[in-house]
Amino acid sequence: MAGEDRIKRNEIFGADDLNKNPVPKSNVMKDDFGWEVPVETVPLPSNGVVYPSDSPLHGLEMLDIKAMTAREEDILTSRALIKKGTVITHLLDSCITTPNVTSSDLIVGDRNAIMIAIRITGYGSDYGADVTCPECATRQSKRFDLAELPIKRLNIKPVAKGQNEFAFILPVTQKKVTFKFLTGADEEQISTESGRRRKLMPEIQTDNLVTNRLEKTIVSVEGVTDKVKLNSFVRQMPALDSRRLRTYMDDAEPGMDMRVTLECDSCGDSSQVSLPIGAGFFWPRD
Repeated sequence: MAGEDRIKRNEIFGADDLNKNPVPKSNVMKDDFGWEVPVETVPLPSNGVVYPSDSPLHGLEMLDIKAMTAREEDILTSRALIKKGTVITHLLDSCITTPNVTSSDLIVGDRNAIMIAIRITGYGSDYGADVTCPECATRQSKRFDLAELPIKRLNIKPVAKGQNEFAFILPVTQKKVTFKFLTGADEEQISTESGRRRKLMPEIQTDNLVTNRLEKTIVSVEGVTDKVKLNSFVRQMPALDSRRLRTYMDDAEPGMDMRVTLECDSCGDSSQVSLPIGAGFFWPRD
């Protein structure tokens, strides 16, 4: 009897028809105001080579993003997200429209490409920043065009297709190291661990930036994958091995080439400097 009553109610209120033909969601901006949030296609510097075959990022050369809106400005001003250090991750996730893609899974270089594209969609490509002349040390305000930053493509091959693992022979110890490019999740973990150490041991003035990043980056040494042994190896690695490995990884890592030309107002020197990304990146001065 209850079943018959339910069927009658469905017929009266059209539940079956609603399940078959759900009411479409209204696009207020388009239908009522005649404007749609723009969608852009952004090339991934890695070309998706570093992602496993079961990842939606595998072999993906382009990613779709929507332009920043007031909703994204809410994210940027969220004290909770700022305190947690996850503002950029939430911003990227809010703007990425390619299905099933999570920004934490992106390697840092791909994340940077998406971040710059999102900034351009929100506030334009003009970016003002304070830079220091490497010749005379004068600090000055300059304006740069983010749209002119070139893409730095992946130029080395992984040890296997669909793996974020690459090989390098250390010059001093002659050991074969397998390393990976850090992801957004790795960066967040490094930041969290660093903050935890500062709280537990405030008397320690160093963040161990070199060893911490190498511990996260190195996957194996001569086939050894045990993390305790690898971390011990990192801490005792000859300085030249450490420096050459970091230089090789920096040169090979795909992403955006953040080098810009600085014409110094003080000494007239023309030099290459790294474009600083500070708090004003998503909050233009004018």
